[in-house]
Amino acid sequence: MIETVTTQDDDGLAAAALLLHDFNTEFDVPTPEPEVLADILTRRIGDANATVLLARDDARTAVGVAVLRLQPSLWSDAQEAYLAELYVVPTRRGQGFGRELLDAVLSTSRAAGADYAFLVTSEDDRDAQRAYEAAGFRRTEGEGGPLMLAYEQDL
Repeated sequence: MIETVTTQDDDGLAAAALLLHDFNTEFDVPTPEPEVLADILTRRIGDANATVLLARDDARTAVGVAVLRLQPSLWSDAQEAYLAELYVVPTRRGQGFGRELLDAVLSTSRAAGADYAFLVTSEDDRDAQRAYEAAGFRRTEGEGGPLMLAYEQDL
């Protein structure tokens, strides 16, 4: 089951924050504590700068999270959807939760008026690549373009 987390959903915010913390920890990325992340998520949801989707199993345990960011497109009057984060608990991978989250991201994006969705994943994360391709995403360089590189800088 996929649910959209709201600013009034303390349980959902805490669960999403813990999952995002676990995601960063799993991949050795520095991460704020879950309480800090919950506060940040509350602000991002409240100011309409993020949509947070939570996957729960039949026992209502949170097993996955997706964070979607929408912004006006430079190329059309539509929105662009950026899948900022997608994570499923390692022991629950391969059980359809990631696919459910991706489907919810895409339907939420379309409902918000997006005509384009994009994401970034690492070159060595083959499982994520297969999941994204199965959901209909295509590698940009697969259309004859060059390999795309992501850059970042702390400010």
